[in-house]
Amino acid sequence: MNIDGVTTGIVLDHIQAGKSMEIYEYLGLDKLQSCVAVIQNVRSAKYGKKDIIKIDELIDLNLDVLGYFDPNITVNYIKDGKLLEKKHLALPDRLTDVLHCKNPRCITSCEQEIPHVFELVDREKKIYRCIYCDTQVRV
Repeated sequence: MNIDGVTTGIVLDHIQAGKSMEIYEYLGLDKLQSCVAVIQNVRSAKYGKKDIIKIDELIDLNLDVLGYFDPNITVNYIKDGKLLEKKHLALPDRLTDVLHCKNPRCITSCEQEIPHVFELVDREKKIYRCIYCDTQVRV
């Protein structure tokens, strides 16, 4: 299969195989007027299989959210057919309104205006902690 390259836009590469649709939905890429290609199960020497998302437009992306979904994603910004910038992601130190606290006694359960804020407490085990009630969530 052959998918055209991006002249001006963004290529999300090295996405864990099977995660691209989750990222596509979370980023709301279906609402864009430009072309978006989701390529799944591409052969990869490094990972075996990977997914790729190509966006034919330069848009603002929340890199923390992308790093949360998959810290191995590479974000390539392309303009006029040339690579402008390549960013390697990592698990973010803090997430706001991405995770939701499951503790029924947490202040976020009864006060809906309060943002759900989690801090990374263990990078290796991928564990986040709610800043209000200390409930831990493993990614």
